[in-house]
Amino acid sequence: MDNLQKRNLTFLTIGLIFMLSGIEYAVILPTIWRYLQILEAPPYFLGLGLSAFSLSGLLTGPLFGIWSDRSRTTKSIILFSNLFEIAGNFMYFIGYSKWLLLSSRLVAGVGAGAGSSIFGFLTRSTKPEERAGIFAAIMACRQAGLLVGPAFNLFLRLCDFKLGPFVVNKYTSPGIFMCLLWVLLQFVVLALYWDLPPISSEEGTVMVEMKQEDDDDDEEEVLLMGSDEEPLHPYGAVNSDQLETSTSSRMKPARGASTFSNPFKTFSVSSELLREEVVVLLTAQFITLFNQTALETMVTPLTQRLFSFGELSNSLMYSLCGVEVILGFFFVRWLSRKVADRVVLAAGLVICCIACIWCLIFLCNPRGGYGWELSSFIIGVFLQLLGLPFVAVSQVSLFSKVTAEKTQGFSQGVRRSVGGLATILGPLWAGGLTNNLYIMLGMMLALLIMITVMTVLSYDRLTEPRAVQSAQSSDSGG
Repeated sequence: MDNLQKRNLTFLTIGLIFMLSGIEYAVILPTIWRYLQILEAPPYFLGLGLSAFSLSGLLTGPLFGIWSDRSRTTKSIILFSNLFEIAGNFMYFIGYSKWLLLSSRLVAGVGAGAGSSIFGFLTRSTKPEERAGIFAAIMACRQAGLLVGPAFNLFLRLCDFKLGPFVVNKYTSPGIFMCLLWVLLQFVVLALYWDLPPISSEEGTVMVEMKQEDDDDDEEEVLLMGSDEEPLHPYGAVNSDQLETSTSSRMKPARGASTFSNPFKTFSVSSELLREEVVVLLTAQFITLFNQTALETMVTPLTQRLFSFGELSNSLMYSLCGVEVILGFFFVRWLSRKVADRVVLAAGLVICCIACIWCLIFLCNPRGGYGWELSSFIIGVFLQLLGLPFVAVSQVSLFSKVTAEKTQGFSQGVRRSVGGLATILGPLWAGGLTNNLYIMLGMMLALLIMITVMTVLSYDRLTEPRAVQSAQSSDSGG
C-alpha cells in the first residue's frame, strides 16, 4: 500500500472518529433529561451532565497534545482515549444512580481530549494551502453524525429487554449502542490508521534530506525545501530547533527518551500563545462556540413559546439546520482554495454580526402574524448557521499556521480547551435569559463586534509567517 492510500484511509478514519462524536451527542442528548428524572436527579444535574463531558475534554486536551508532540504518534493516543469513550458509555448504560450517570459523561469526555492530537497530526500531515479544506471536511463529518444520530434513536427507543442483569430500554440503549460503536472503531483504527510522516513542502518543490554524518537510520530526518521559498514551518519550528534536537538526541539515553522532551526544549507559553494573532484566533474560537451553544440553548424554549413546536417539529428543524451546516462546510472547503483564510474569517464574522442584529430586531419583540414571525425566525437561524462554517474553519486553519508545528498538539489542545470553556459557559449564560432576549443577544452582538474589531486591527498578522518572511526576503534581496 502506497503512502497516498495510507493517507486517504487515515483521513477517512479520522472522519469516522468525528462522525461518532456527533452521533454520540445526537443519541444521548434527547433522552438524558428523562433518564435523570427516572434516577430522581434534581434539575441542575442536566447542566452538570452536559458540562461534565466538556470539562474533562477541556482538561485532558492539552495533555494529549503534549503526548503527541513528544512522541510524534497519534494512533496509540487514539486507541487509548477511545477506551475512555467505551468505559464512559458502558457506565451510562448501567445507570443505577445519578452520580454514576454524571461520572459516565465525565469519563467519556476524556476520550474527546484526543481531538487536540488529531488536529496536531492533521497540521503536520497537510500542506498549508489544502489544510482549510481538510479541516472543513473533518468538521462536516461531525455535523453528519449530528444529522444521522436522531435516525438511530428511531430504533433505540423501541428497545425493551434485559441483557443479563442490565435493563435495555430507550434510556439506557444509547449507552450500550455507543459503547459497541467505539469498540468497532478500535478495530478500524488498528487496521486503517497510520502515523504518516510530516509534510514540509509544497507540490513541485524538491525535498532535500539533511543528515548528520553519524545519524542512525531511526533518527528523525530534517526536511528543507530546495526552492526559493522560505520553509513552511512557522517561526523556525523545523530548521534550527529540529537540527538542534537531532544533535542532542545522540547525547542522551536510548529508548527514545530524548524524542519525548525535544519539542518543548525551547518552548515558551508567552512567546507562542500570547502573540497578537494567536490571542485573536483564540478569542474567535471562544466567542464562536459561546454564541453557538447559547443559541442552541435558546432555540427550543423560543420555538415552544412563539410557535408551539413539539418534538417532531424541533427534530425537523435540527435536521434542516444540520444539512445547511454541512453544505456550508463544503462551500468553505471550496472557497478556501480561492481566497485566504483571513478573508473567510472576516466574511464569517460579518455574517454573524448581521444575523445577531436581525435577531435583535425581529425576535426579541416579535410583531405581525404567525407567518411573519416564523419567517423572521427562519431567516435569523439561517444567517446564524451560514456564518458558523466560515469562522470555524478559517480560525482553526489560521491557528495551525501561526503556531509552531513542533508543539502543534499542545497548541491545538489549548485551542480546544478554550472552546470547551465556551461550551460550558454558553448554555449557562443563555439558560437563565430565555425570557430576556435583549440582554442575551445584546451580549452576543457585543462579543461579535469586539472580535470583528480585533480581526480588523490584526488583519495584517493573520497570515502564515512564511508569507511575511518571503516578503521580507524579497525586500532585502532588492
